[in-house]
Amino acid sequence: MVRASQATTFSTSAYFDDRGAHGTAQPITERVNPHSRPIVSYFFPKGVGEHHYGERHPMKPHRLTLTNALVMGYGLDKQIHHIYNPRPATQAELEMYHDHDYIDFLSRVTPNNQNEMRHLIDTFNCVEDCPIFSEMYDFCRMYAGASLAGARKLTAGACDTAINWSGGLHHAKRGEASGFCYVNDIVLAILELLRYHPRVLYIDIDIHHGDGVELAFYHSNRVMTVSFHKYTGDFFPGTGKLDDNGASLGKHFCLNVPLQDGIDDDMYLTIFKTVIEDTVTTFRPTSIVLQCGADSLGCDRLGAFNLSIAAHGECVNFVRKFNVPLLVLGGGGYTIKNVSRCWTYETAVLVGAAIPDELPATVYDPFFRDSQWKLHPPLTGRVENQNSPASLQRITISIRNKLRYLQGAPSVAMQEIPPDLEGWLADEERKPDEIDEERGTAFAGERRSDRSMARNEFFDGDNDVDQDEGPVSASVKRTASARKPRAPRKQRAKGRTRPSTNAKEDGDEAEELPVATATRATKPRRTVKPRARARAKPAEKDKDVPDVDPEVPADAETDIPTLVDLEIDIS
Repeated sequence: MVRASQATTFSTSAYFDDRGAHGTAQPITERVNPHSRPIVSYFFPKGVGEHHYGERHPMKPHRLTLTNALVMGYGLDKQIHHIYNPRPATQAELEMYHDHDYIDFLSRVTPNNQNEMRHLIDTFNCVEDCPIFSEMYDFCRMYAGASLAGARKLTAGACDTAINWSGGLHHAKRGEASGFCYVNDIVLAILELLRYHPRVLYIDIDIHHGDGVELAFYHSNRVMTVSFHKYTGDFFPGTGKLDDNGASLGKHFCLNVPLQDGIDDDMYLTIFKTVIEDTVTTFRPTSIVLQCGADSLGCDRLGAFNLSIAAHGECVNFVRKFNVPLLVLGGGGYTIKNVSRCWTYETAVLVGAAIPDELPATVYDPFFRDSQWKLHPPLTGRVENQNSPASLQRITISIRNKLRYLQGAPSVAMQEIPPDLEGWLADEERKPDEIDEERGTAFAGERRSDRSMARNEFFDGDNDVDQDEGPVSASVKRTASARKPRAPRKQRAKGRTRPSTNAKEDGDEAEELPVATATRATKPRRTVKPRARARAKPAEKDKDVPDVDPEVPADAETDIPTLVDLEIDIS
């Protein structure tokens, strides 16, 4: 029975709000050409938005449900090439980065047994910001599995852009939770990308510093992290100074852009485009991971910037235009109606579709009633801008000076691709030919050793081409005997290269010399010839006559091969 003071009930209320003069966006009906580029894949784990951190907690996974409803309401699913409901990540996949003890703790702790596991809860920092809630481990596996699936599609070349708005939890550490984040899906996805991509660029536009990702790759030169965030020293997480540049091999591969409260669209886009363009030009990434935390928008519950949804989306569009394999993830964002609008708009940007400012009709219309169901409500001008052009110029100059130390993009040595995270075929016995075929060496079922050798290349080994022992092919003999002497020394080349008591043995040795040793054999003549010329010196009239064998006809001089030994009577 309905009371007289209660005008309506939920069951009798209108399914959709009556927008009156405010229009309603009609969904896109035209389907994308399956062969058009870029290919966009959209990952949404079913049920990921149904989890709840707890009463009054600012993190609301329900924002993912709102985002997906708006994406489908606009008809953007018709413009997306592939939509996936990815499987959850396995424990082995999570432990590719996180400690086993920590993942084991997440898999066992529940709100019912948290009192018995209080000592472990404190050890792994699952307090206050990171509470224990129902099905917490399943939630972590869902969003991590979606990011891993997106990375796999990119490495396989199945898509050019992968979108997972449920991911982007960038604060989680190897062995503890932090900042609403339990599992760092970004690090897991980058590790998967590194199996095929030599260089990965990570860009973070969340208002909070991406400390978890930076720490994971602080000593690596294959991952460059660039974070645009608010930094005052006491704003969470308290890291991300301009001077934090990485260490060891990762020195200068960690860039931080610390900003102050109230930065507006123009300032943000100017420094963002300048830094990212210089970074991409210098580092030359083969893939990019973009974390699109929406708490950098104006009017955010925990943020203090003045960014509009259009400016936030322009950052995504700028990165997209580099035409590099791109993994787009969510992140922070605590005014859920603005978060869902922002990520919906950025989905349209990534698929290249134009959508109207009016929101489509969904079951969540009451969430957007105060903004009159608009996609781009006014969000700017609420916080005083404490950034000056001079301060941003100093940051830009400092970033450019750091990029000068890179001296070009780092290279990666050729090596066997490590096993994938799933560990498929790890225990399967395979024949050597099958292993070669899987590695792509093109040697399955055959063995061949092709080598290219220069004419003046000499070496010792089984394939030695200038060794004296062993048979020499007839073609080599013919090539060696057919060579003509050079013009200035045509007649001198006929002489013996070395005096010998056995002319037959010397003749056989000369025939066995290959082409490559012709220059060696002619060198000793200079020490032998003067002796023969000295014996013939008393004959003054024969001074200019060359030394020849009188038994050899004169007209046959030019027909004698270069390396054939002759007996010369010098007595």
